[in-house]
Amino acid sequence: MLALPPLAAEPIFYISSFPVTNTLINSTLTMVGFVIFAFLINRAVKRYQSKAPGGILNFFEGILELLYQYFDTVTQSRKKTIQFLPLVGTLFLFILVSNWIGLLPGIGSIGRYLVHEGHVQLVPMFRPAATDLNLTAGMAVIAVVVSHFLGIAFIGFFKYANKFIKLGDLWHGLKSGKPMEMLTAVIEFFVGLLEVVSEVAKLLSLSLRLFGNVFAGEVLLTVLAGILPIFLPLPFIALEVIVGVVQATVFSMLTLVYLTIATTPIASHHSEHKGDLEPTPTV
Repeated sequence: MLALPPLAAEPIFYISSFPVTNTLINSTLTMVGFVIFAFLINRAVKRYQSKAPGGILNFFEGILELLYQYFDTVTQSRKKTIQFLPLVGTLFLFILVSNWIGLLPGIGSIGRYLVHEGHVQLVPMFRPAATDLNLTAGMAVIAVVVSHFLGIAFIGFFKYANKFIKLGDLWHGLKSGKPMEMLTAVIEFFVGLLEVVSEVAKLLSLSLRLFGNVFAGEVLLTVLAGILPIFLPLPFIALEVIVGVVQATVFSMLTLVYLTIATTPIASHHSEHKGDLEPTPTV
């Protein structure tokens, strides 16, 4: 009997007291697949060290160049693009592949049966990884925390901290003695505090958006499979393939935007030296 998936991932077995859930199995399979794929690509690259790549490597090189050009439109810097691509690209591929694995035949129908309140229910062994809020929240934390670390590394600790706690601007405004500058400095100080709130909002929006969309798709397919198991879910499975691409793109592109904004200095109204801020290099 098909039952609607619960909000929390179901444990399949335990390693000591650690529960291994069906979403963890899905994400582990995805990572193992990436490791094998990276190993094969690395072996293939070594064969073409002294000549131009061909075949499948030429295909992937073309995709990589397209990603560079697309990222450049956001970062306005090839240097930043090269630095951000490993994180952003990994998030995109992980979300995409883990979502698509959840659409494979047998996923959701292979598992163990449990008797609950007199009804026999199937606990699937595999479940899309993004239907676990712990995973989406973890990826959101990584994206936001890395953006802060890179922001400090790119523009310095004090300049970066001034984006949130504008004590320097407040001091210059009060020191000037001019009413308008003092008022502007006070307003900017409270705007900086709002930026702190926005960082928490980033965590919530990134994690809940991805979790909500993927979980809703899983519930929809389960309901349709209970009504007409063979034909009715097929168009919606095709739709979920597109949704997987869209959600992976949205999450990764928002991460790229956060990284770009965090590593871009902002001009202060009370800067005494215009040369303190270096212009962002363009491609």
